[in-house]
Amino acid sequence: MEKEWISGSEGENLKFKRETLLNYGMNRWGLNKAHSVGSTSELIRTCAPTKYKEWEEFYFTKATQKKKGGIKITRDYIDSLGQTLYIKLSEVVQNELVSITEEECIDYAYNLVLNRTYEGYKTEIETIYGQLEGAVERKIEPAPDNWDRTYSVDFFIKINQKFLGIQIKPIASGQALNQYQWIEMHKVNHARFERDFGGKVFFVYSIKSSTGTKKIYNTEVIDQIREEIIRLLK
Repeated sequence: MEKEWISGSEGENLKFKRETLLNYGMNRWGLNKAHSVGSTSELIRTCAPTKYKEWEEFYFTKATQKKKGGIKITRDYIDSLGQTLYIKLSEVVQNELVSITEEECIDYAYNLVLNRTYEGYKTEIETIYGQLEGAVERKIEPAPDNWDRTYSVDFFIKINQKFLGIQIKPIASGQALNQYQWIEMHKVNHARFERDFGGKVFFVYSIKSSTGTKKIYNTEVIDQIREEIIRLLK
C-alpha cells in the first residue's frame, strides 16, 4: 500500500509531499547534522557502495554520532529522530503557525526584500573597505553625500591637499564583469573629480568566494592605487 505522503521517487530517494516543512524541521533542530547522525558524506565515500543495501548495512555497522561520547547509530535511533521531528512540528511549529499574524508576515516580507538586502550590501562594502585599507596602508574615508552624486565616488584617500577616489561595486559570482560599461557610465564624473581634486578614481569590484567571504576581485587595482598615491606625494 502506497503511503499518501510520498509523491514519487528518484531511484532510492523518495519525494515527500511536505518535504519543505520536513526539511525545515530537520535543519532547525539539527537532526540531520553530523553530531546527530554521523558524517554521512565521509561514510558513503569510505563504503563506495554499488547497491543501496551495501550502504545501508555499512552505515548501521560504522556510523556513530560525531561528538564526544557519541552513540552508535541504530535503526531504532533513526526512528527516534523521526519521532522527535514529529513532536517538534506538531507541537512547536503548530503553535507558532497558530500565533503568526498577517502583519508579521507583511513586516517579514518587507524586511527580507529591502532591509536585509541593504544590510548585506553594507557589510560587503565595509569588508572590502577594510581589506583595501590594509593593502594600501592609507586611511580610507567615506565620501560626502554630494560626492556620490557629483563625482560617483564612495570613498577617498587624502594625499597632502589632493584626493584620489574609490568606487566599490559588488558583483555576483559567475557574473560577467563589464568594466568598460562602468568606466563609460561614470567617465564624466570621474574626470570632474580628477580635475577638481588632482587624483584618479578607481573601481574596486568585490565578489563572494566559495567559502562565502567577500574579497577584492580585481586585485591589480591595489598596485594601481599605490602608484597613484606615490604620484600624488610628489
